[in-house]
Amino acid sequence: MKDDITTLEKKYWAAMAARDFDTVKNLTKFPCIVAGKQGIMSVDEPSYKKMFDQNSHKIMTVKDISGELVQTGEDHAMIAYLVELDYDGQPMKCACSSTWIKDNGNWKCAMHTESDLEKK
Repeated sequence: MKDDITTLEKKYWAAMAARDFDTVKNLTKFPCIVAGKQGIMSVDEPSYKKMFDQNSHKIMTVKDISGELVQTGEDHAMIAYLVELDYDGQPMKCACSSTWIKDNGNWKCAMHTESDLEKK
């Protein structure tokens, strides 16, 4: 199951980079919780779509996802990892975590966090 969660997380990032909202929507449990440099929020589907569309002009390329740590239960899973990406011409490296839950037999991301890593 650990490999399945890692695969789902990578699928989510690929869909974000490809601007594939249908895949992102199908992988998300709404309302979802998001935490990052802009604070914390609970996001319903219409709000998520609005945020998604507002950044449609930005280009994201995921370069690497590494160091995955996964814990699983029957109906939930948690994953933490490092992601390196290029976001609109700016290289970024973040520590991320997601909580996945089983919803009607399908895995959905219910919470995601991102923390920019300090540049050394």
